[in-house]
Amino acid sequence: MSRTILLLDIERFSDRDDVEQAFLRRMLYDVCDSALLAAGVDETLRLREDRGDSVMELIDPNASVISLLRTLLADVPARLRTMNRMASSSAQMRLRAVVAGGYVKRDAFGWVGSDLNHACRLLDGEPLRAALRERPDDLALCVSSAVYEGVVRHSHTGVPAEHFTRIAVPSKNGALTAWLHGPAPVEQITGHPTPGDRATEGAGRRSGSGPAPGGHFGGAYIGGDNYGISTGQVTGDIRFDAGRGKHR
Repeated sequence: MSRTILLLDIERFSDRDDVEQAFLRRMLYDVCDSALLAAGVDETLRLREDRGDSVMELIDPNASVISLLRTLLADVPARLRTMNRMASSSAQMRLRAVVAGGYVKRDAFGWVGSDLNHACRLLDGEPLRAALRERPDDLALCVSSAVYEGVVRHSHTGVPAEHFTRIAVPSKNGALTAWLHGPAPVEQITGHPTPGDRATEGAGRRSGSGPAPGGHFGGAYIGGDNYGISTGQVTGDIRFDAGRGKHR
């Protein structure tokens, strides 16, 4: 069946203890449910699979992808900021998100399909991880080429195409093309981590890189067809074991 694929993953989930992980999972589902309802996607239009530290939503193709993207770009970051202001440092949540589309099939064990594998590799890829590390924002969003070509490039209201950057995501089957909201990570451009990235990964935020006047992100804004270089490599098979986190 054809489905819009939404993946949300919690950063640094495995660094937390059991109590913190349980709290973060409740927050994740609260954010996900609120976002989908705001986008006009009720429970009858989606199928959910739990992934431990992440959640997968398979959304009816009749639901508006434009509304979903608007919500992810505006409502979800605002909700995360509000929640994290009230939470202790160990209970703060930052998310990686992927929106893709394609065909999936359900077998006796769960959902399978090449398009789903593709979306999971974008979520696990180093470019999206690096983007979240480098930004003060609590959400880093990546869309597949199909979603970009079908929706984003037309610059619908609330989904400006000029704010998306084409990136190459390394995988064991070769580089995958995707589109990142915001500039490409500095790590992709230089091939090296930015100073302090490893140290601040645990803290989650870096100062001085917030949105600049005019709606662009801090630092160098890179638009158009820009390919980055990454030393990261996604290896091994993607597992779909319910109840166990796979995105670490």
